[in-house]
Amino acid sequence: MPEPPAWRYQKILKPIFDLPAPPRVFIGGRVLTCVGDEVIEDGYVAVEKGKIVAVGRARDLGRTDAEIVDCSGQTILPGLINSHAHLAWDGIHDLARQSMDDPPEISAYKAAANMLKCLRAGITLVRDLGMNQANFFTKQAVEQGIFPGPRLLISGEAIVQTGGHTYWCCRQASGPDEMRRAVREQVRGGADLIKIMGCHDTLEFTDAELEAVIDEAHRNRLPVTAHATYNDCIYRVAKAGVDVIEHGGSMTEETIQLLLERRIPIVTTFAPLVMQAQPEIARQFNIPEWKIAERQRAIADPSRYAGLVRAAEAGVPIAFGTDAGSPAVGHDVVAPELKFMVQIGVKRDNYDALRSATLVGAQVCRLDHRLGTLEVGKDADLIVVDGNPLDDLDALQRVRMTVIAGKKMIGVGD
Repeated sequence: MPEPPAWRYQKILKPIFDLPAPPRVFIGGRVLTCVGDEVIEDGYVAVEKGKIVAVGRARDLGRTDAEIVDCSGQTILPGLINSHAHLAWDGIHDLARQSMDDPPEISAYKAAANMLKCLRAGITLVRDLGMNQANFFTKQAVEQGIFPGPRLLISGEAIVQTGGHTYWCCRQASGPDEMRRAVREQVRGGADLIKIMGCHDTLEFTDAELEAVIDEAHRNRLPVTAHATYNDCIYRVAKAGVDVIEHGGSMTEETIQLLLERRIPIVTTFAPLVMQAQPEIARQFNIPEWKIAERQRAIADPSRYAGLVRAAEAGVPIAFGTDAGSPAVGHDVVAPELKFMVQIGVKRDNYDALRSATLVGAQVCRLDHRLGTLEVGKDADLIVVDGNPLDDLDALQRVRMTVIAGKKMIGVGD
């Protein structure tokens, strides 16, 4: 593996936030393990030392000295994974201006506030795809116990061609050698993955640049994810060797087959469309009327999503991501994204949508051996919500407890 970032050599005597993780049994609720369509009515999940040690029916639970957490009338499910977010963006102000104008200290406060919103929304892992270098320090703050937050996988700065898409918050580079240097800078900072901007209105990177950035990332054993929003771009970056597609879009059958052959998932991000298409919400964020109308046409046009639907039906994994931090998309927006996935047919039902934010998200993050389902031996990341999200995904807006590695991140003392 790459050399660790400098902060990992710091000796931490005691975290500022050091929450307890005593043995606990979450009992009496409906348990959605996210293993297939498994539902355990009146079930329980027992956790100890940060791990899940038992899952089953409440009536089968023997004597225990663990703390009992009554979840009657509620639903217990794995913690949610947002596979596409930008913690240092606030979802309120202009993205370009805050990227260029926010001092690092303000970016840090925004990331901290947004991590709290994530925890309250039941999000236990965020795949932060960058805004300048802010996420390097966000990850350090969480892992060193400086500030409470979800688990983080970070890209550092996204890498773009000079003047490329969102150059104002990315690492610009030109030529193969500079691409390699840009990757190495992210590795040095502690990136868990490398993000590239494969296109905007046109394809970006020369073939040599694309080959170099992907090769250098893989040489450092990091996966590469690519912003790719239409067929020519998706096919190109997939052929070049990226590991994940961000956003997705129109796709030919040839492109879909390539994704299947190479087992490349797509992280869809419908929330900006969905949220900005709602005038009562969009106007609060100064979204212009022409943009609201454009968004409304977009969400009403099934043909726009035909490629994604065909890809999903063919078996391409589709993961939950909201592009949180984009205009009108707060870091606590969860249900609107999942509901739209079901509405357009990218996910067949509510449980399928929930797996996109649990098991499939863990697979995208290459952490499905530890996270994504409620199974014995996995890390104790779970949430408790009022109601039944299988009947109504809006139940996810009523999170009562968020637990990471057996620690209550919200709901402490309940």
